[in-house]
Amino acid sequence: MLTPLVLLAFALAATGRAAGPGSELEQGFRHPPESARPWVYWFVMDGNLTREGITADFEALKRAGIGGVIFMEVDVGIPRGPVKFMSPEWRTLFKHAISEAERLGLQITLNAGPGWTGSGGPWVKPEQSMQHIVASAVDVTGPKHFDEVLPRPQRRPAFFGDGALPPELEKAKNDFYGDVMVLAFPTPTGNQRISDIDEKALYVRAPYSSAPNVKASLPMAASYPALPPDTVVAADRVLDLTTKLGADGRLAWDVPEGKWTILRFGRTSNGAGTRPAPQPGLGLESDKFDKAALDAHFDTFIGALLREIGPRKKAPGTGLTMLHIDSWEMGSQNWTAAFREEFRRRRSYDPMRYLPAVTGRVVDSVEVTERFLWDLRQTAQELIIENHAEHLKALGHEHGLGLSIEPYDMMPCADLSIGAVADVPMCEFWLYGFNTTFSVIEATSIGHTCGRPIVAAESFTSGDTERWQAYPGAMKLLGDW
Repeated sequence: MLTPLVLLAFALAATGRAAGPGSELEQGFRHPPESARPWVYWFVMDGNLTREGITADFEALKRAGIGGVIFMEVDVGIPRGPVKFMSPEWRTLFKHAISEAERLGLQITLNAGPGWTGSGGPWVKPEQSMQHIVASAVDVTGPKHFDEVLPRPQRRPAFFGDGALPPELEKAKNDFYGDVMVLAFPTPTGNQRISDIDEKALYVRAPYSSAPNVKASLPMAASYPALPPDTVVAADRVLDLTTKLGADGRLAWDVPEGKWTILRFGRTSNGAGTRPAPQPGLGLESDKFDKAALDAHFDTFIGALLREIGPRKKAPGTGLTMLHIDSWEMGSQNWTAAFREEFRRRRSYDPMRYLPAVTGRVVDSVEVTERFLWDLRQTAQELIIENHAEHLKALGHEHGLGLSIEPYDMMPCADLSIGAVADVPMCEFWLYGFNTTFSVIEATSIGHTCGRPIVAAESFTSGDTERWQAYPGAMKLLGDW
Protein backbone atom coordinates (compact mmCIF):
# COMPACT_ATOMS: atom_id res chain seq x y z
CA MET A 1 0.00 0.00 0.00
CA LEU A 2 1.31 3.43 -0.88
CA THR A 3 2.02 5.80 1.96
CA PRO A 4 0.13 9.12 2.05
CA LEU A 5 3.35 10.89 1.10
CA VAL A 6 3.77 8.80 -2.04
CA LEU A 7 0.12 9.29 -2.94
CA LEU A 8 0.55 13.02 -2.63
CA ALA A 9 3.63 13.01 -4.82
CA PHE A 10 1.78 10.94 -7.41
CA ALA A 11 -1.18 13.28 -7.39
CA LEU A 12 1.05 16.26 -7.96
CA ALA A 13 2.91 14.51 -10.74
CA ALA A 14 -0.33 13.52 -12.44
CA THR A 15 -1.58 17.08 -12.21
CA GLY A 16 1.62 18.27 -13.85
CA ARG A 17 1.22 15.79 -16.76
CA ALA A 18 -2.41 16.75 -17.24
CA ALA A 19 -1.45 20.38 -17.59
CA GLY A 20 1.01 19.56 -20.33
CA PRO A 21 4.51 20.91 -20.95
CA GLY A 22 3.20 23.95 -22.78
CA SER A 23 0.73 25.02 -20.08
CA GLU A 24 0.56 28.66 -19.11
CA LEU A 25 1.49 27.77 -15.51
CA GLU A 26 4.59 25.83 -16.50
CA GLN A 27 5.71 28.36 -19.07
CA GLY A 28 5.23 31.15 -16.56
CA PHE A 29 7.33 29.25 -14.05
CA ARG A 30 10.13 28.60 -16.55
CA HIS A 31 10.02 32.11 -18.00
CA PRO A 32 8.51 34.46 -15.42
CA PRO A 33 6.66 37.42 -16.95
CA GLU A 34 7.59 41.00 -16.16
CA SER A 35 4.80 41.19 -13.56
CA ALA A 36 6.34 38.33 -11.56
CA ARG A 37 9.80 39.82 -11.15
CA PRO A 38 10.95 40.39 -7.55
CA TRP A 39 11.71 43.87 -6.26
CA VAL A 40 14.38 45.14 -3.89
CA TYR A 41 14.86 48.03 -1.49
CA TRP A 42 17.25 50.57 -3.00
CA PHE A 43 18.79 52.47 -0.09
CA VAL A 44 20.86 55.56 -0.86
CA MET A 45 23.25 56.14 2.04
CA ASP A 46 23.04 59.81 3.05
CA GLY A 47 24.34 61.62 -0.02
CA ASN A 48 26.43 58.79 -1.45
CA LEU A 49 25.11 58.73 -5.01
CA THR A 50 26.38 59.57 -8.47
CA ARG A 51 24.95 59.57 -11.96
CA GLU A 52 27.27 56.72 -12.95
CA GLY A 53 26.42 54.73 -9.82
CA ILE A 54 22.69 54.98 -10.45
CA THR A 55 23.09 53.72 -14.00
CA ALA A 56 25.38 50.87 -12.88
CA ASP A 57 22.97 49.84 -10.11
CA PHE A 58 19.95 49.79 -12.37
CA GLU A 59 21.67 47.97 -15.20
CA ALA A 60 22.85 45.32 -12.72
CA LEU A 61 19.33 45.00 -11.31
CA LYS A 62 17.96 44.57 -14.82
CA ARG A 63 20.50 41.84 -15.61
CA ALA A 64 19.59 40.03 -12.39
CA GLY A 65 15.90 39.96 -13.32
CA ILE A 66 14.74 42.53 -10.77
CA GLY A 67 11.50 44.31 -11.66
CA GLY A 68 11.63 47.38 -9.49
CA VAL A 69 12.86 49.11 -6.35
CA ILE A 70 11.51 50.88 -3.29
CA PHE A 71 13.66 53.96 -3.00
CA MET A 72 14.64 55.48 0.35
CA GLU A 73 17.54 57.64 1.44
CA VAL A 74 18.74 56.70 4.91
CA ASP A 75 21.51 57.20 7.46
CA VAL A 76 22.65 53.92 8.98
CA GLY A 77 26.18 54.92 9.92
CA ILE A 78 27.86 55.15 6.51
CA PRO A 79 29.98 58.35 6.26
CA ARG A 80 27.99 61.13 4.61
CA GLY A 81 28.36 61.62 0.89
CA PRO A 82 28.73 64.91 -0.99
CA VAL A 83 25.18 65.22 -2.41
CA LYS A 84 22.86 66.95 0.04
CA PHE A 85 19.39 65.42 0.26
CA MET A 86 16.81 67.43 -1.79
CA SER A 87 19.45 69.87 -3.05
CA PRO A 88 19.28 70.87 -6.75
CA GLU A 89 22.04 68.34 -7.50
CA TRP A 90 20.17 65.62 -5.59
CA ARG A 91 16.94 66.30 -7.44
CA THR A 92 18.76 66.19 -10.79
CA LEU A 93 20.12 62.77 -9.85
CA PHE A 94 16.64 61.63 -8.79
CA LYS A 95 15.35 62.66 -12.21
CA HIS A 96 18.19 60.67 -13.80
CA ALA A 97 17.17 57.61 -11.74
CA ILE A 98 13.60 57.89 -13.03
CA SER A 99 14.86 58.25 -16.59
CA GLU A 100 17.13 55.22 -16.27
CA ALA A 101 14.31 53.15 -14.78
CA GLU A 102 12.13 54.06 -17.75
CA ARG A 103 14.92 53.18 -20.18
CA LEU A 104 15.48 49.78 -18.58
CA GLY A 105 11.83 48.92 -17.91
CA LEU A 106 12.18 49.11 -14.11
CA GLN A 107 9.63 50.51 -11.67
CA ILE A 108 10.34 52.81 -8.72
CA THR A 109 8.28 53.19 -5.55
CA LEU A 110 9.09 56.33 -3.56
CA ASN A 111 8.86 56.27 0.22
CA ALA A 112 6.56 59.03 1.50
CA GLY A 113 9.42 60.70 3.39
CA PRO A 114 13.15 60.50 4.09
CA GLY A 115 14.30 57.53 6.15
CA TRP A 116 11.96 54.58 6.48
CA THR A 117 9.37 56.05 8.83
CA GLY A 118 6.40 57.89 7.40
CA SER A 119 5.93 61.42 6.08
CA GLY A 120 8.06 64.16 7.57
CA GLY A 121 11.14 66.30 7.22
CA PRO A 122 12.79 69.56 8.29
CA TRP A 123 10.01 71.47 6.52
CA VAL A 124 7.33 70.21 8.96
CA LYS A 125 6.51 72.95 11.49
CA PRO A 126 5.86 71.85 15.10
CA GLU A 127 2.20 72.84 14.81
CA GLN A 128 1.97 70.52 11.77
CA SER A 129 3.59 67.59 13.59
CA MET A 130 2.08 64.57 15.33
CA GLN A 131 0.63 65.71 18.65
CA HIS A 132 -0.38 64.65 22.15
CA ILE A 133 -2.83 66.26 24.53
CA VAL A 134 -1.05 66.79 27.87
CA ALA A 135 -2.26 68.07 31.23
CA SER A 136 -1.04 69.67 34.46
CA ALA A 137 -3.00 69.47 37.73
CA VAL A 138 -3.50 71.92 40.61
CA ASP A 139 -5.52 71.12 43.73
CA VAL A 140 -7.32 74.00 45.51
CA THR A 141 -9.74 74.33 48.42
CA GLY A 142 -12.63 76.80 48.41
CA PRO A 143 -14.29 79.04 48.95
CA LYS A 144 -11.53 81.38 47.76
CA HIS A 145 -10.55 83.56 44.84
CA PHE A 146 -7.91 81.76 42.80
CA ASP A 147 -5.63 83.98 40.72
CA GLU A 148 -2.46 82.15 39.71
CA VAL A 149 -0.52 81.00 36.66
CA LEU A 150 -1.27 77.33 36.05
CA PRO A 151 1.73 75.09 35.37
CA ARG A 152 2.24 74.61 31.64
CA PRO A 153 1.73 70.92 30.79
CA GLN A 154 4.95 69.20 29.77
CA ARG A 155 5.58 67.42 26.51
CA ARG A 156 6.05 63.69 26.85
CA PRO A 157 9.42 62.26 25.79
CA ALA A 158 9.52 60.99 22.22
CA PHE A 159 9.21 57.19 22.05
CA PHE A 160 12.65 56.75 20.50
CA GLY A 161 14.15 59.56 22.56
CA ASP A 162 14.86 63.22 22.04
CA GLY A 163 17.95 65.03 20.81
CA ALA A 164 18.21 63.47 17.34
CA LEU A 165 17.08 66.58 15.47
CA PRO A 166 19.27 69.59 14.68
CA PRO A 167 19.37 72.02 17.65
CA GLU A 168 17.05 74.60 16.09
CA LEU A 169 14.43 71.95 15.34
CA GLU A 170 14.78 70.45 18.83
CA LYS A 171 14.16 73.89 20.31
CA ALA A 172 11.15 74.54 18.07
CA LYS A 173 9.72 71.12 18.97
CA ASN A 174 10.15 71.68 22.69
CA ASP A 175 8.84 75.26 22.58
CA PHE A 176 5.65 74.42 20.72
CA TYR A 177 2.58 74.48 22.95
CA GLY A 178 -1.08 75.39 22.49
CA ASP A 179 -3.72 75.56 25.20
CA VAL A 180 -6.74 73.34 24.61
CA MET A 181 -8.98 73.87 27.64
CA VAL A 182 -9.08 74.22 31.43
CA LEU A 183 -11.40 71.99 33.46
CA ALA A 184 -12.20 71.83 37.17
CA PHE A 185 -14.09 69.22 39.19
CA PRO A 186 -14.56 68.18 42.82
CA THR A 187 -11.48 66.21 43.81
CA PRO A 188 -12.30 62.48 44.16
CA THR A 189 -11.25 60.65 47.29
CA GLY A 190 -8.77 57.83 46.95
CA ASN A 191 -6.74 57.27 43.80
CA GLN A 192 -8.82 55.28 41.32
CA ARG A 193 -7.00 54.93 38.00
CA ILE A 194 -7.56 53.22 34.65
CA SER A 195 -5.03 50.48 33.88
CA ASP A 196 -2.85 50.67 30.76
CA ILE A 197 -3.83 54.30 30.29
CA ASP A 198 -0.84 55.21 28.11
CA GLU A 199 -1.91 52.59 25.57
CA LYS A 200 -5.65 53.17 25.88
CA ALA A 201 -5.29 56.94 25.49
CA LEU A 202 -2.87 56.52 22.55
CA TYR A 203 0.19 58.03 24.18
CA VAL A 204 2.23 54.90 23.49
CA ARG A 205 2.18 52.20 20.85
CA ALA A 206 5.31 50.12 21.35
CA PRO A 207 6.58 47.87 18.52
CA TYR A 208 5.03 44.45 19.05
CA SER A 209 7.77 42.78 17.00
CA SER A 210 10.72 44.05 19.01
CA ALA A 211 9.87 45.77 22.32
CA PRO A 212 9.80 43.47 25.36
CA ASN A 213 6.56 42.85 27.23
CA VAL A 214 4.24 44.44 24.66
CA LYS A 215 0.73 43.07 25.15
CA ALA A 216 -0.93 41.37 22.21
CA SER A 217 -4.21 42.92 23.34
CA LEU A 218 -5.67 45.01 26.15
CA PRO A 219 -8.20 43.22 28.36
CA MET A 220 -11.74 44.63 28.29
CA ALA A 221 -14.41 43.42 30.69
CA ALA A 222 -18.08 42.84 29.92
CA SER A 223 -19.03 44.38 33.25
CA TYR A 224 -17.29 46.39 35.94
CA PRO A 225 -17.78 46.68 39.71
CA ALA A 226 -19.50 49.85 40.89
CA LEU A 227 -17.27 52.44 42.57
CA PRO A 228 -18.37 54.81 45.36
CA PRO A 229 -19.49 58.12 43.78
CA ASP A 230 -16.99 60.18 45.77
CA THR A 231 -14.04 58.20 44.31
CA VAL A 232 -14.63 59.17 40.66
CA VAL A 233 -14.87 62.38 38.63
CA ALA A 234 -18.55 63.24 38.19
CA ALA A 235 -19.00 64.25 34.53
CA ASP A 236 -21.97 66.50 35.32
CA ARG A 237 -19.84 68.48 37.81
CA VAL A 238 -16.94 69.12 35.42
CA LEU A 239 -16.66 72.89 34.85
CA ASP A 240 -15.18 74.46 31.70
CA LEU A 241 -12.96 77.35 32.83
CA THR A 242 -11.21 77.88 29.49
CA THR A 243 -12.53 81.42 29.00
CA LYS A 244 -11.05 82.40 32.39
CA LEU A 245 -7.51 81.50 31.30
CA GLY A 246 -5.29 84.39 30.21
CA ALA A 247 -2.76 84.27 27.40
CA ASP A 248 -0.03 84.07 30.04
CA GLY A 249 -1.58 80.94 31.61
CA ARG A 250 -3.09 82.83 34.55
CA LEU A 251 -6.46 81.56 35.78
CA ALA A 252 -8.83 83.83 37.69
CA TRP A 253 -11.67 81.85 39.28
CA ASP A 254 -13.88 82.01 42.35
CA VAL A 255 -13.52 78.52 43.77
CA PRO A 256 -16.71 77.06 45.28
CA GLU A 257 -16.61 75.39 48.67
CA GLY A 258 -14.77 72.12 48.93
CA LYS A 259 -11.69 70.48 47.38
CA TRP A 260 -11.28 70.98 43.65
CA THR A 261 -8.84 69.77 40.99
CA ILE A 262 -7.93 72.05 38.07
CA LEU A 263 -6.56 70.46 34.88
CA ARG A 264 -4.90 72.62 32.24
CA PHE A 265 -4.86 70.76 28.93
CA GLY A 266 -2.57 71.68 26.06
CA ARG A 267 -1.25 70.18 22.85
CA THR A 268 2.41 69.49 22.12
CA SER A 269 4.42 67.61 19.53
CA ASN A 270 4.79 63.90 20.26
CA GLY A 271 8.44 64.36 19.27
CA ALA A 272 8.46 61.75 16.49
CA GLY A 273 11.09 62.50 13.88
CA THR A 274 12.16 61.10 10.54
CA ARG A 275 14.32 58.05 11.07
CA PRO A 276 16.80 56.92 10.07
CA ALA A 277 16.83 59.89 7.71
CA PRO A 278 19.83 61.48 5.99
CA GLN A 279 21.07 64.41 8.03
CA PRO A 280 19.53 67.08 5.74
CA GLY A 281 16.22 65.15 5.94
CA LEU A 282 15.96 65.11 9.73
CA GLY A 283 12.74 66.68 10.92
CA LEU A 284 9.38 66.11 12.58
CA GLU A 285 6.75 63.66 11.38
CA SER A 286 3.69 65.39 9.92
CA ASP A 287 0.34 65.32 11.75
CA LYS A 288 -1.41 62.10 10.70
CA PHE A 289 -4.84 63.50 11.69
CA ASP A 290 -4.66 66.60 9.47
CA LYS A 291 -5.04 66.74 5.68
CA ALA A 292 -3.51 70.21 5.54
CA ALA A 293 -0.34 68.96 7.25
CA LEU A 294 -0.03 66.14 4.70
CA ASP A 295 -0.72 68.56 1.84
CA ALA A 296 2.16 70.78 3.00
CA HIS A 297 4.52 67.80 3.29
CA PHE A 298 3.44 66.33 -0.04
CA ASP A 299 3.98 69.61 -1.88
CA THR A 300 7.42 70.20 -0.35
CA PHE A 301 8.79 66.69 -0.84
CA ILE A 302 6.90 64.54 -3.36
CA GLY A 303 5.48 67.50 -5.27
CA ALA A 304 8.93 69.04 -5.64
CA LEU A 305 10.25 65.80 -7.13
CA LEU A 306 7.28 65.48 -9.49
CA ARG A 307 7.92 69.02 -10.69
CA GLU A 308 11.60 68.15 -11.17
CA ILE A 309 10.73 65.11 -13.26
CA GLY A 310 8.14 67.00 -15.30
CA PRO A 311 5.63 65.45 -17.69
CA ARG A 312 7.08 62.40 -19.41
CA LYS A 313 6.08 60.08 -22.22
CA LYS A 314 6.93 56.64 -20.98
CA ALA A 315 5.91 53.03 -21.35
CA PRO A 316 3.21 51.97 -18.88
CA GLY A 317 4.54 50.40 -15.70
CA THR A 318 8.01 51.94 -15.84
CA GLY A 319 9.73 54.72 -13.92
CA LEU A 320 8.03 56.22 -10.86
CA THR A 321 4.83 54.21 -10.36
CA MET A 322 4.01 54.16 -6.64
CA LEU A 323 4.31 55.82 -3.23
CA HIS A 324 4.97 53.88 -0.04
CA ILE A 325 4.30 53.96 3.70
CA ASP A 326 6.76 51.63 5.42
CA SER A 327 6.28 49.94 8.80
CA TRP A 328 4.77 52.42 11.28
CA GLU A 329 7.70 53.51 13.46
CA MET A 330 6.46 56.96 14.42
CA GLY A 331 4.71 56.15 17.68
CA SER A 332 1.21 57.25 18.48
CA GLN A 333 -0.74 60.49 18.60
CA ASN A 334 -4.05 61.37 20.23
CA TRP A 335 -4.69 65.02 19.38
CA THR A 336 -4.75 67.65 16.67
CA ALA A 337 -6.07 71.21 16.56
CA ALA A 338 -9.47 70.09 15.25
CA PHE A 339 -9.76 66.90 17.33
CA ARG A 340 -12.55 68.09 19.63
CA GLU A 341 -14.72 69.11 16.68
CA GLU A 342 -13.95 65.90 14.78
CA PHE A 343 -14.77 63.81 17.86
CA ARG A 344 -18.06 65.65 18.39
CA ARG A 345 -19.04 65.21 14.74
CA ARG A 346 -18.19 61.52 14.60
CA ARG A 347 -19.26 60.35 18.07
CA SER A 348 -22.21 62.74 18.55
CA TYR A 349 -21.12 64.06 21.94
CA ASP A 350 -18.59 66.54 23.31
CA PRO A 351 -15.46 64.91 24.77
CA MET A 352 -14.88 67.87 27.09
CA ARG A 353 -16.37 66.47 30.31
CA TYR A 354 -14.59 63.15 29.80
CA LEU A 355 -11.09 64.46 29.05
CA PRO A 356 -9.85 63.80 32.61
CA ALA A 357 -9.90 60.15 31.48
CA VAL A 358 -6.74 60.64 29.37
CA THR A 359 -4.86 61.31 32.63
CA GLY A 360 -6.04 57.93 33.94
CA ARG A 361 -8.80 59.34 36.15
CA VAL A 362 -12.12 57.51 36.28
CA VAL A 363 -15.03 59.63 34.99
CA ASP A 364 -18.48 58.50 36.29
CA SER A 365 -17.48 54.81 36.24
CA VAL A 366 -14.83 52.48 34.86
CA GLU A 367 -17.24 51.37 32.14
CA VAL A 368 -18.05 54.93 31.03
CA THR A 369 -14.35 55.81 31.05
CA GLU A 370 -13.39 52.75 29.02
CA ARG A 371 -16.15 53.54 26.52
CA PHE A 372 -14.88 57.10 26.14
CA LEU A 373 -11.31 55.89 25.59
CA TRP A 374 -12.63 53.45 22.97
CA ASP A 375 -14.35 56.38 21.23
CA LEU A 376 -11.11 58.36 21.36
CA ARG A 377 -9.22 55.51 19.71
CA GLN A 378 -11.94 55.02 17.10
CA THR A 379 -11.85 58.73 16.23
CA ALA A 380 -8.06 58.62 15.95
CA GLN A 381 -8.27 55.61 13.64
CA GLU A 382 -10.79 57.28 11.36
CA LEU A 383 -8.68 60.44 11.14
CA ILE A 384 -5.51 58.50 10.29
CA ILE A 385 -7.25 56.45 7.62
CA GLU A 386 -9.17 59.34 6.04
CA ASN A 387 -6.77 62.26 6.45
CA HIS A 388 -3.49 60.41 6.03
CA ALA A 389 -3.63 57.05 4.24
CA GLU A 390 -6.63 57.70 1.98
CA HIS A 391 -5.55 61.28 1.34
CA LEU A 392 -2.02 60.24 0.38
CA LYS A 393 -3.52 57.61 -1.91
CA ALA A 394 -5.74 60.24 -3.55
CA LEU A 395 -2.85 62.68 -3.99
CA GLY A 396 -0.78 59.93 -5.58
CA HIS A 397 -3.59 58.82 -7.88
CA GLU A 398 -3.83 62.41 -9.18
CA HIS A 399 -0.32 61.86 -10.55
CA GLY A 400 -0.85 58.28 -11.70
CA LEU A 401 0.87 56.77 -8.65
CA GLY A 402 -0.35 53.82 -6.59
CA LEU A 403 0.20 53.31 -2.85
CA SER A 404 1.72 50.42 -0.92
CA ILE A 405 1.49 50.22 2.89
CA GLU A 406 3.18 48.12 5.55
CA PRO A 407 0.41 48.56 8.15
CA TYR A 408 1.86 47.30 11.39
CA ASP A 409 3.98 47.42 14.53
CA MET A 410 3.34 50.79 16.22
CA MET A 411 0.03 51.56 14.59
CA PRO A 412 -2.34 53.78 16.61
CA CYS A 413 -5.20 52.16 14.68
CA ALA A 414 -6.21 48.73 13.38
CA ASP A 415 -3.63 47.20 11.04
CA LEU A 416 -6.17 45.57 8.73
CA SER A 417 -8.26 48.75 8.43
CA ILE A 418 -5.44 51.02 7.31
CA GLY A 419 -3.85 48.26 5.25
CA ALA A 420 -7.08 47.91 3.28
CA VAL A 421 -6.47 51.40 1.88
CA ALA A 422 -3.38 50.25 0.00
CA ASP A 423 -3.31 49.36 -3.67
CA VAL A 424 -0.59 46.91 -2.64
CA PRO A 425 -0.74 45.71 0.99
CA MET A 426 2.71 44.78 2.23
CA CYS A 427 4.19 42.63 4.98
CA GLU A 428 7.62 41.83 6.37
CA PHE A 429 9.41 38.69 7.52
CA TRP A 430 12.88 38.37 8.96
CA LEU A 431 15.45 35.65 8.41
CA TYR A 432 17.42 36.67 11.51
CA GLY A 433 16.15 39.16 14.03
CA PHE A 434 12.59 40.18 14.86
CA ASN A 435 9.43 38.15 14.55
CA THR A 436 7.03 39.95 12.20
CA THR A 437 5.29 36.89 10.77
CA PHE A 438 1.98 38.26 12.06
CA SER A 439 2.26 40.97 9.40
CA VAL A 440 2.36 38.31 6.67
CA ILE A 441 -0.95 36.89 7.86
CA GLU A 442 -2.39 40.40 8.01
CA ALA A 443 -1.29 41.40 4.51
CA THR A 444 -2.55 38.19 2.90
CA SER A 445 -5.85 38.60 4.74
CA ILE A 446 -6.15 42.11 3.29
CA GLY A 447 -5.33 40.78 -0.16
CA HIS A 448 -7.98 38.06 0.00
CA THR A 449 -10.78 40.08 1.58
CA CYS A 450 -10.21 43.29 -0.41
CA GLY A 451 -9.40 41.74 -3.77
CA ARG A 452 -5.83 43.01 -4.03
CA PRO A 453 -4.12 40.85 -6.67
CA ILE A 454 -0.60 41.65 -5.42
CA VAL A 455 0.69 41.36 -1.86
CA ALA A 456 4.26 42.52 -1.35
CA ALA A 457 6.68 41.24 1.28
CA GLU A 458 9.84 42.72 2.69
CA SER A 459 11.59 39.37 2.68
CA PHE A 460 14.43 37.71 4.61
CA THR A 461 15.33 40.88 6.51
CA SER A 462 18.34 40.37 8.78
CA GLY A 463 20.40 42.20 11.35
CA ASP A 464 24.17 42.35 11.33
CA THR A 465 24.38 39.05 13.23
CA GLU A 466 23.51 37.25 9.98
CA ARG A 467 26.89 38.33 8.54
CA TRP A 468 26.01 37.25 4.96
CA GLN A 469 26.06 33.57 5.92
CA ALA A 470 22.56 32.72 4.67
CA TYR A 471 22.18 30.88 1.36
CA PRO A 472 19.11 29.89 -0.68
CA GLY A 473 18.83 26.43 0.85
CA ALA A 474 18.73 27.88 4.37
CA MET A 475 16.05 30.36 3.31
CA LYS A 476 13.76 28.01 1.38
CA LEU A 477 11.45 26.81 4.15
CA LEU A 478 10.74 30.37 5.30
CA GLY A 479 10.25 31.56 1.72
CA ASP A 480 7.86 28.70 0.97
CA TRP A 481 5.81 29.55 4.06
